Amino acid sequence: MKQAMTKSTVSIPYYTEINDFLKIFPFSGRTANPLFYSIKLNKSDIEKEFYIPPFRRAFYFFAIFLSSGKIKISYDNKTVNDPEAYLVCHSPDLVYSFSKSDALEGYIFYFKPECFSFFKPSFHREFPFFNRLYTNLFTLTKATYRQLIPHFEEVLIAYERSSEGAHIEARLKLLALLYRVKEFIDEQYDAARFASPDQGLLSKYLHLVNSHYIEKRTVKEYAELLSVTPNHLSQTIKTVSGRNALTYISERLVREAKSLLLYTDFSISEIAYRLGFSDPANFGKFFKKETGQSPSVFAKKP
Repeated sequence: MKQAMTKSTVSIPYYTEINDFLKIFPFSGRTANPLFYSIKLNKSDIEKEFYIPPFRRAFYFFAIFLSSGKIKISYDNKTVNDPEAYLVCHSPDLVYSFSKSDALEGYIFYFKPECFSFFKPSFHREFPFFNRLYTNLFTLTKATYRQLIPHFEEVLIAYERSSEGAHIEARLKLLALLYRVKEFIDEQYDAARFASPDQGLLSKYLHLVNSHYIEKRTVKEYAELLSVTPNHLSQTIKTVSGRNALTYISERLVREAKSLLLYTDFSISEIAYRLGFSDPANFGKFFKKETGQSPSVFAKKP
């Protein structure tokens, strides 16, 4: 097994308030309700692509998007190219990063757990597509998108017409929407329930890598999260995928490093520390080993 990559303490931005999080976007947005925010995103709202480096937030992200151009979505060591539309379900406290293309439009909701304090059942048990360990992304057809968006629009309208901060009607409509989405996901993605135990372990491992790749760099750390031995995890990943478990961590780091090099003004030193490397030299050696290029050479590519 490969040796673990050297790492240092990493400070990932953590947004506890929705309004503080909204400040990082190149478009205006603010909510009078600290528990809930709703917005309709039009293609004209953002004129060019932008990239947000890794962060955490203390609230849920629930969104549906329609794409009218070329777009690539990378998550959990998976890549989706040019989806017609897609649905994103993201729980609090997970590491997340993304880029936004001007080809996207849709509806976005941010809400804190307290938004449904009146809701007695366990939220995650009732809506398992909000997973505490990983982001769920579901690709949709344009036809399915058109079937779902009237219900998203209902939530938005109720949110925008409310003159008081509680947005009770909008929160109830959002709850109804979540039940509708649950029914849709159960119907469309039921096949995933029949995966073998080994395939299930690989899937859980990839999801965990996507959420913890900056802070956890060894197979042993992920084995502890999955309550299995490192040897069992390594052998299972190798058997199911034909690849070394550590390569998935390396690839996720490389993908994030490339995004930071291409889409931000951070220096190579800043990127190294943001990704948890002990120093820029260690980051440079890792990047060149994985890509065949130094970070500086890659960043200059047209």
